[in-house]
Amino acid sequence: MNKITAAITAVGSYVPDFVLSNQVLETLVDTNDEWITTRTGIKERRLLKEEGKGTSFMAIKAAQNLLEKANLDPKDIDLVIMATATPDMPVASTGVYVATQIGATNAFAFDLQAACSSFLYGMSAASAYIASGKYKKVLLIGSDKMSSIIDYTDRATCIIFGDGAGAVLFEPNTEGLGLQDEILKSDGIGREFLKIEAGGSILPASEETVKNKQHFVFQDGKTVFKYAVSGMADVSEKIMQRNNLSHDDINWLVAHQANRRIIDATANRMGLDEAKVLINIQKYGNTTSATLPLLLSDFENQLKKGDNIIFAAFGGGFTWGAIYLKWAYTK
Repeated sequence: MNKITAAITAVGSYVPDFVLSNQVLETLVDTNDEWITTRTGIKERRLLKEEGKGTSFMAIKAAQNLLEKANLDPKDIDLVIMATATPDMPVASTGVYVATQIGATNAFAFDLQAACSSFLYGMSAASAYIASGKYKKVLLIGSDKMSSIIDYTDRATCIIFGDGAGAVLFEPNTEGLGLQDEILKSDGIGREFLKIEAGGSILPASEETVKNKQHFVFQDGKTVFKYAVSGMADVSEKIMQRNNLSHDDINWLVAHQANRRIIDATANRMGLDEAKVLINIQKYGNTTSATLPLLLSDFENQLKKGDNIIFAAFGGGFTWGAIYLKWAYTK
């Protein structure tokens, strides 16, 4: 019997309509389009502005987009993994609500939080469930409403993040396609450099924490950048070496869209031509858990069956890693 691997067989996505451009940000904080573009590669980002709508709203939309494209009955889904750093609310799982809302009534669901590496870690989890032989259809969704935790008077963070969602379906494959290898890493040294200080069990919400803006994302940009460049590049190079892959063997780099300079540094370490690097950061900014599936959705028509793809991400905590996957279908 051929070994069972977990292959991506469908993708879906959703981004809000509202566009926050660099030009608009110039009116909010002391910055300008040239400064943002040269340092991050971002021109605009999408924000979910409607009151009462959160991460689950976008996740449901992305999942419905996938279900429609794949002509899939949601009752056939066995598991829904919700990769997010911005759940709808504490305690009540966002993924459970999403699964119910899309009609995946035979699935169990849970949330997975590893900051910007959440979707990458979710790929590993989905693959393990498929490879066990017990599950046939695993829906992995990456969705984040970053605008809900961003201080739009803080120019260090408000220029970077946007809102969005993407989804992929994992199914068993016996042709040798799908997830081939993974290198996942974490290091608690990053705890102080990228965080939300209040709202957890150490520092619960209070009038003082709200007044001090401790419920917004704080980022020590220079330190995070340094670790992200070395971390993403190291694991991407290592996974190539471990699988005897040269730069000629790689068809695509699907890297977390946090900063164009980090993506370029990773591609350079891998020896990849710019044409092999999928980029949409200019349109969406950093959508955290959604960047990787949004790339797959935007470039789905260019992906061919058998393509060798390296996924890479880096997130707060710190969390990071790389995954080697063979694409399973031609659109």
